[in-house]
Amino acid sequence: MKDAIMLPPRSALYMPASNARAIEKARGLAADMIILDLEDAVKPGLKDEARQAAVDAMAEGFGDRLTAIRINGIGTPWHMADLAAARQAKCDFVVLPKAEAASAVADVADRVFKPLLVMIETPIGVLNAAEIAAVEDVAGLLVGANDLAHLLRLPPKAGRESLSMALQSILLAARAGDVWALDSVFNDLNDPDALMAECIAGKMLGFDGKTLIHPNQIEAANQAFSPSADEIEEARALVAAASGGAERFRDRMVEAMHVDMARQLLARADQA
Repeated sequence: MKDAIMLPPRSALYMPASNARAIEKARGLAADMIILDLEDAVKPGLKDEARQAAVDAMAEGFGDRLTAIRINGIGTPWHMADLAAARQAKCDFVVLPKAEAASAVADVADRVFKPLLVMIETPIGVLNAAEIAAVEDVAGLLVGANDLAHLLRLPPKAGRESLSMALQSILLAARAGDVWALDSVFNDLNDPDALMAECIAGKMLGFDGKTLIHPNQIEAANQAFSPSADEIEEARALVAAASGGAERFRDRMVEAMHVDMARQLLARADQA
């Protein structure tokens, strides 16, 4: 990943910046990343209060967790003030919603002096995702499936397969730009089995982790996006046995690419 040394989060939890209790609770949660939200989770009348609360919370910190502030989108009445606050805040990343043009993303990056996690949640954003991921200060793409499904005019009960082309397009763009790819939130808070199934499906597509909207979803995401014991054993054995070039390993042919993948998996296991 360009200019980065940290592993992508398995779990990235949105928390409303206007909710002091939620922010305090977040300091004891097992999420890999805490995202304080100034956008959808905050009512218009509370935007100014939430903005200052986010800056104050980041100054206090969240231990060893990665941190981010999701600002209001380009063209909204709160965008410029959010940019100024995000620039001074002690967060690791800034989340930019509803991005559609690489030039606009680059302008935001120039103003906040922090790596961006860019939300792709419109048809134009999907079509321009590769250009957005190539912007120097973009560290990752985040899927915004709710808005995307709405703008694609999908029926209310349309399954995730209706978004398969968009999901893969965003993932391809992230990989081409060598940035993180985080899957969309899961809306149903009362169906843990479906949540786990969607986490696993996201991992099978190639996503690095999942964005979340409730603390009860953290365990599923961490489990799904962490290597299993069998995967760890296989990776360790492969790295230990590798001698360079194409060779036989446990009745299959492997090469340097597979060894690199094994090392990446072991790094992910250390994170877990």
